Parts: sequence; structure tokens; C-alpha cells
Amino acid sequence: MREIYSDAWPLFMITTALAVIFLLANLVLTKKARKRVCKLPPGRRGWPLLGDSISWYNAVASSHPPLYVEEQVKRFGKIFSCSLFGKWAVVSADPSFNRFVMLNEGKLFQSSYPKSFRDLVGKNGVITVQGEQQRNLHAIASNMMRLDKLKSHFLEDIQKVVLQTLSHIQDNRIILLQDVCRKLAINLMVNQLLGVSSEAQINEMAQLFSDFVDGCLSVPINLPGFAYHTAMKAREKIISKIFITIEKRKQEGASEVGNGVLGRLLMEENLADDAVADFIINLLFAGNETTAKTMLFAVYFLTQCPRALTQLRDEQNSVRPNSGEEMLTWQDYKAMSFTQCVIDETLRLGGIAIWLMREAKQDITYQDFVIPKGCFVVPFLSAVHLDENLYKGALSFDPWRWMDPKNEEKRNWRSSPFYSPFGGGARFCPGAELARLQIALFLHHFVNSYRWIQLKQDRMSFFPSARLVNGFQIRPIKRHKSKQKQKG
Repeated sequence: MREIYSDAWPLFMITTALAVIFLLANLVLTKKARKRVCKLPPGRRGWPLLGDSISWYNAVASSHPPLYVEEQVKRFGKIFSCSLFGKWAVVSADPSFNRFVMLNEGKLFQSSYPKSFRDLVGKNGVITVQGEQQRNLHAIASNMMRLDKLKSHFLEDIQKVVLQTLSHIQDNRIILLQDVCRKLAINLMVNQLLGVSSEAQINEMAQLFSDFVDGCLSVPINLPGFAYHTAMKAREKIISKIFITIEKRKQEGASEVGNGVLGRLLMEENLADDAVADFIINLLFAGNETTAKTMLFAVYFLTQCPRALTQLRDEQNSVRPNSGEEMLTWQDYKAMSFTQCVIDETLRLGGIAIWLMREAKQDITYQDFVIPKGCFVVPFLSAVHLDENLYKGALSFDPWRWMDPKNEEKRNWRSSPFYSPFGGGARFCPGAELARLQIALFLHHFVNSYRWIQLKQDRMSFFPSARLVNGFQIRPIKRHKSKQKQKG
């Protein structure tokens, strides 16, 4: 027994030593990890695995997306941490930090999107690419939609598409305005990006794009019956149509190739066909979402505020050209000061980009916090836009607030930390001016052509995308007809 014990002793000592070393190392690493985690903004873990994902979903699917954020801000401050989708996330309702994140895109932070979204918008899309490629594509998109090009390439075409789309609204017949705005936005984007004006082609593209959008935030299961599968099939068909259009434009030659953004893209830039296709599908997605939903929400808010609708209609009547022509000029557009206030207020209350998804590229120190590499960072823009401390009566539709000189600096949506409906920094929406032009021209022609009666109560929801849950059911009545009856 003594010999056996003696032989086992060295092994016992080695095993014990290794165990002690392991425990000490584990204690040191745990301490460092705790120290690192403790430097995160204050917050909570939530449920195991789920974290706070359910509370988050319930808030963003409601009419008031910042609800969850506001509750956490009361407990932990404007920058807090939580667990979302199985990962630590730093969420911010702080305007300065949000601006810091946007201005450091590509340096300290990079965009982060769900797999379904990345797959659908494509690896060459300006929304998802990183670094130098993103900067190049963003510069191309910005160049395509400069103000001077809005005047020369878009102003008249937008009005033709708006008038054509509105002409299909039957007098005194019930419609879902959400469907009308969705179709109009698709018409506009397909016309301006691809140079397509055939109604049959536009209708087909509208259906494909509806399927495409529905899958962008879906569970990535590529099997029949799932939204992701349907969306991927729609993407294939959209890309196929873009390739056909690319080939047609190339065959037409330089004299005709400039038709639409696609034509100018082929003429002015040197991009591979697959990169061009992804570029166009990204612009289709971004333009459709921003334009369609803001048009819809503007009419929704105006319906709830008759005083604002009356003032907007008076302004639109006053800017109609004296010649009696239906087409508005650039000078007419620039004269729509109250209309711009309505658009700004609609974007503040019902902005499409309610939050941004970013990921820390390295350990980042901000104030007393350390945000570890790989951590989600979520600037919650809507929480700033609906902050009662920044906007008096923040939940009320009040376009007159933007006429107050005190809000002039806050209103600068290109640089203000308090108002960022189009994002900011390197990923500032290149089509912001185009979207505002489209919305203003739609409002002009819609409010001057129709009065309407809302038939069903409605409310906003922002998940999986911004919408009115009942589609905004209205009965439109042509105004010239109602005026004639009054005269009679």
C-alpha cells in the first residue's frame, strides 16, 4: 500500500497543481470578463436565451415603437444594455451618441442586418456592403439623385406617374389608400430607375416587390410556404427583369441608354452587371419603403388634423401654375413651405427608419462605458424623435412646430442629432431629396383632386415594416365634381 501511495503521489500533485492553475486562470478570466461586462452601460439580461426580444418585438409592432426603450431609459439612462436575439446589445436614445455612431460608420461600427435581409438585398447592395465599396456605391447613388438632376430628370416624370396612378381611383368607390401608395411608389421607382412605363410590367413588378419586402425580416427558411422562400423567388425574377433591361439598354446604344437611373448608371459608371442589379434592387427597396409609407402616413395624419389639411390644400391651390397647366415647376415645388412642414412632421412621428442596427468593430470607449467588439449597437432614432423633452406635445401631429425659429437648427435633417429621418454619416439616405419631392408632388395632386371620408379606424404598426394595420380604408370623392354640385 505504501508503494502504491508513493507511486500515485506525483500524479496527485501534478493533477492538483493543474486544477489549481485552471481555477486561478478561470478566476482571472472571469474577473476580467466581469470587469469588461461591468463597463457596458447599465441594463439587464432578461429571459434566458430570449433576453428582452419579446418585449422589443411587442413595442416595435405597436403604434409607439420606443415604448420598450422609454421603460429602460427610466431605469438605466439614455444609453443602456440588454440582450436581444441572443446577443448583448447597447441601445441608445441619446442624440449625441446616436450621431457618434452614424459618423463613425466604417471606422468603429459597421452595419449589421439579419441573414434574410442580407440575402435579399444582395451582397453588392449599397445598404449592406462595407468599407470602400460602400463609399463608392453611395457616391454613385448620391450623384444620380443630385438636386440638379431632380429638376431635369425627375420633376415631370414623377407627376406623369402620379397623375396616371391617381386616374385609376374610381370616384366614390372604397379603396385602401395603403395599396394605392404602394403601387404608386413602385410605379415611380420602376419608372425612374429602370425607365419602364408599361402598366403591365409595373403591375407585375409591384406584386414581385410586395413578396420581396414581406420576406426581408422573415425567418430564413428556404422551403415552399415560408415568406423567405417566396421572397427569394421574387428576387430571382426581379433580378432577371433587371438583366433583360440592362441588355436592352446596351443594345440601344449610347443615344438611348440614358433612360432612367439604370441607363445613366450604364453610361456613366463601370460596374459589373450583377453589381448593377443589386444596386438597382437596393434603390427599389429603399425608395419604395420611404416614399410609399410617408405618403400614406401624411394623409393619415392630415385626416386626423382638419386644420392642417385645410392649410395644406390652400397652399397647394396657391402654387398651381397661373397658366392652368397641371404640371408644377421647380419654383412651385420650392414654394410649398407648409407642405414641407407636413412632410417633416410625418417623418418625425412615422419615420420608416425607427432604429439602426450596427456592430462594434473593436472595443469602443464612450464616456465611462466600454462597448466590446462584436456587440450590437442600436441607435433608436424614434425614441429621440418622440422625446417630450425635445418636442413639446411629442405624440401630437403638429406641423406648425417646424415654423418655430427655435426648431430651425433641430430641423436640419442632414446634420441634426435630434432629427434623423434619413439616417446620417456615410449611410445617409442618398435619395432623401428625391423622396421628399415625390411626397410633395403626390400630396399636391391628391389633395387638389379629392376629398375623402375615412371608413374604418386605423393605427400604425412598424413590424415587419411600417404600415397601417387596416390599410386606411377611405371613400374618395373627386373635388371638381363636388364643386359643380355646390354651384348647381
